[in-house]
Amino acid sequence: MDIESPPTERRSEKPDGERRGLVLIHTGDGKGKSTAAFGLALRAHGRGKAVKIYQFMKVPSARFGEHRVFEQLGVPIEGLGDGFSWKSRDLEHSAQLARDGWARAEATIRAGEHFLVVLDEITYPLRYGWMPLEPVLACLRERPAHVHVVLTGRNAPEELVEVADTVTEMRLVKHHYQAGVPAQRGIED
Repeated sequence: MDIESPPTERRSEKPDGERRGLVLIHTGDGKGKSTAAFGLALRAHGRGKAVKIYQFMKVPSARFGEHRVFEQLGVPIEGLGDGFSWKSRDLEHSAQLARDGWARAEATIRAGEHFLVVLDEITYPLRYGWMPLEPVLACLRERPAHVHVVLTGRNAPEELVEVADTVTEMRLVKHHYQAGVPAQRGIED
């Protein structure tokens, strides 16, 4: 490891533009996409801002760690799907759930009552062709100016990347699955 001197001056100019709602994307093949979005949700909630989380691949009855804590905090989190595609018994049903879920998420974004709306794992139903991309792009472009939207999932479509203000790609360097270590409660859920 190389030792660095800490910076003693600001490395970039502070932006002087107008504050507005942002579109943020967390994508890539590394871990941390949903976790980063949930961190933003916690930060916004901690500032007294209204937050709503939609999870496109989780079932409505999901009780993962994030569901438990967000419920305790009073942050609405809603599963819209029926699990990942390899668990689905009926992919057309999964597609319909995604379309129905998008209708709810779009209405929330357009209503403008939430400071932050998280669209967790939305890239999967888009990539699978379960829901069209254009209505999502239109909603992001037309949303109220103060609404922030975070989208997560692998392989974010380029069209989404173009609309976004900030895109972070999580890159896999090393994963415990590769060493044969299974998922663990509190880390993956």
